[in-house]
Amino acid sequence: MGWPLAVSAALMERKRSSLWMALLALAGGHLLAMAAILFPFSALMALAAWQREIQIGAACLVIGLGLYLLINRRHPRFLARVPPSRLALWSFLAAMAHGAGLMLVPIYLGICGTVDTDTGHAAADTLIGGNVTIAAAVALLHTAAMMLSGGALAFGVYRWLGLKFLSKSWFNLDLVWALSLILVGGLSLWHVL
Repeated sequence: MGWPLAVSAALMERKRSSLWMALLALAGGHLLAMAAILFPFSALMALAAWQREIQIGAACLVIGLGLYLLINRRHPRFLARVPPSRLALWSFLAAMAHGAGLMLVPIYLGICGTVDTDTGHAAADTLIGGNVTIAAAVALLHTAAMMLSGGALAFGVYRWLGLKFLSKSWFNLDLVWALSLILVGGLSLWHVL
């Protein structure tokens, strides 16, 4: 959801290149947030004896974050206007607060491990199981998808629709995001228990 800040950066500086620089800063912050979550959890995979407990803890953490976002639906006002020089930091903090890396942790920790009948899940389990390179690839692919989709929205609003459209037609996906965290955490917890 950082793409409106990319539009804002381009409008403030009146340069199309500012849009792309802002998107790169947002992608960098998002990637760092996922790395900060995924890599410590991938290191924990060495503690195979504690895998079930870690899975339960990660699932409860995702559910807890989803419940917190469901209950506390207010965004701090100071986050509404972020200067382009601080977009990477904003992206990192927003991705951490919204659980970008946390959503991937239950899957990375082996949600697919016991599904023997589905070859797709078995392949995912083989690829993901304890491999730091796969964690990096997942984070990079997720960041690329976020940047492409957010970039398309930001460019469309900046180039064709404008700020007036954005201010009159804003929609908030926080409820959907909170419920998706609770769902993924609940499915992970159900799978482990």
